[in-house]
Amino acid sequence: MTPADTSVGSTKQRLTRDRVLDGAISLADRIGVDSLTIRRLADALETRPMTIYHHLPNKEAILDGMVDRVFAEIDRPPADLDWKPAMRHRCMSAREVLSRHPWAVPLMESRSNALPETLGHHDAVLGCLRRGGLSLDMTGHAYALLDSYVYGFALQEASLPATGGAEMADLAHALITPLPDGAYPHLAEFTARHVMQPGYDFRAEFEFGLDLVLDALEARVP
Repeated sequence: MTPADTSVGSTKQRLTRDRVLDGAISLADRIGVDSLTIRRLADALETRPMTIYHHLPNKEAILDGMVDRVFAEIDRPPADLDWKPAMRHRCMSAREVLSRHPWAVPLMESRSNALPETLGHHDAVLGCLRRGGLSLDMTGHAYALLDSYVYGFALQEASLPATGGAEMADLAHALITPLPDGAYPHLAEFTARHVMQPGYDFRAEFEFGLDLVLDALEARVP
């Protein structure tokens, strides 16, 4: 076999469960999870669909594995920090990871077959909150509130056509320029004097909101 020979047969020999999941995540990052099919995944991996089934039995198993790998990318709360900075670190990491994989947000808590990284991540977060002195009730409130904020912001960020820089300024200018003088004065003021100013970046709003949530939770801890 020459070095130029890249037949399907040689590719099949190298296919593994990890490679299938890596390929599925890469494909979903490009086309979205709704467009992910076994056929398209097989094409991306230069193999046949039946070969994929040797490693994962169906698409649901692939989705389970993809979600588990996304959870693996998110930093767990550092055990050497107090609960508040530890949770801040974890939430900042989660937003960064979900900005790379926006398709994952609706799936993060919807899988009925949770795998080890998913379970380990949840256990680490719960342990962090409990070490911080939060009661079981407050732990439930805190986890739900923090993830609602993280997932909600990630969805909003993914839906925006731009978040900052010249592209955002151009979009904002295109929004307010056609408006009649005096119409929607608060929108026009906010857009012209805030969004279109140098240095504006919607993503910076995440930290501001996260700190408000964490401060509010801290105030409820005995």
